[in-house]
Amino acid sequence: MRAKAKSYSYSLNMLYKEAETSKQAVHQYIQRENIEEKKLLSLLHEVDTIRLDHPGCGVEKMYYMLKPDWIGRDKFIDIIMELGYRVNKPKNYIRTTYSIKSHYYPNLITGMQIMSINTVWQTDITYFQVGDKFCYITFIIDVYSRRIIGYYASDSLRAEANIKALNMALSNRKGMDLSNLIHHSDRGGQYIDNNYTILLKKNDISISMCEKPQDNAYTERVNGTIKNEYLKYKSIKTITELRRELKKAVNHYNNKRIHNSLINKLSPMQFEEKVLTLCDQKRPKVIIYAEGNVKIKERSNLLYFRPEEEPQAHNCPIVMFSDLLTKTVNVI
Repeated sequence: MRAKAKSYSYSLNMLYKEAETSKQAVHQYIQRENIEEKKLLSLLHEVDTIRLDHPGCGVEKMYYMLKPDWIGRDKFIDIIMELGYRVNKPKNYIRTTYSIKSHYYPNLITGMQIMSINTVWQTDITYFQVGDKFCYITFIIDVYSRRIIGYYASDSLRAEANIKALNMALSNRKGMDLSNLIHHSDRGGQYIDNNYTILLKKNDISISMCEKPQDNAYTERVNGTIKNEYLKYKSIKTITELRRELKKAVNHYNNKRIHNSLINKLSPMQFEEKVLTLCDQKRPKVIIYAEGNVKIKERSNLLYFRPEEEPQAHNCPIVMFSDLLTKTVNVI
């Protein structure tokens, strides 16, 4: 038997009137919702494309990369987070630095104000687990532009890996004046290795070392970014695969990943290209993290801060990491 259609004792016009709206306004609202839904679907496709190259890209950073003109930042973040694009950041617990207290250089950069590339390079080593073993990645960055100018992945903590990263950095800055450059690192044995320091001095580069991890904060941040926003999302089973994925990650980081700390949220390469066209008066200033030290060392005073005495030469020993697994330390 056919069911009877329900009848209502009110009309839609009466309902619109009771709600203090109009039929036209309701239809316009539905149309806007449909248009916004289509825009959102298109936007999600772009979000997925970003995550393909940059798996750990934060939601707010994606907003500034995409710059959608139809949705605000906070609404974008709320929607994308609700759709499951949140990124969880793991902490590091493996120690990669074993300092030799009798061999080190003074910290030349604390509180320094810089206004150009090739003023301060910072470098550090981080670990990355490949299968059942640990590999190590060395990064060298230009603090002013945040560009990674040298890197290398190795299956040991020998100084040879750091030398290869340094040679890459020198190659990327080939033809540029490096006579006022400071190379800053922690006090790890790799950085006071005789061959490493000879290479720095050969290029007239001053050597600086930190006493605390906070004094090497710029490159520490890069360590976490490359590992946690790129590499950890890949299925890496060999050192060869690690090097391949590392190259892709660094290329994306330098050329496409925006930095909130750079003017107009540019990528490092974009920033370098823009800054090189500006006169000194218009270039942004960077003050090296100083942890309560408000004294600013003007860049022109580098000669004053050069040490008069050099530490003794040192050859970096082979570090057997298997003997040190029980001595894990939380690295920032």
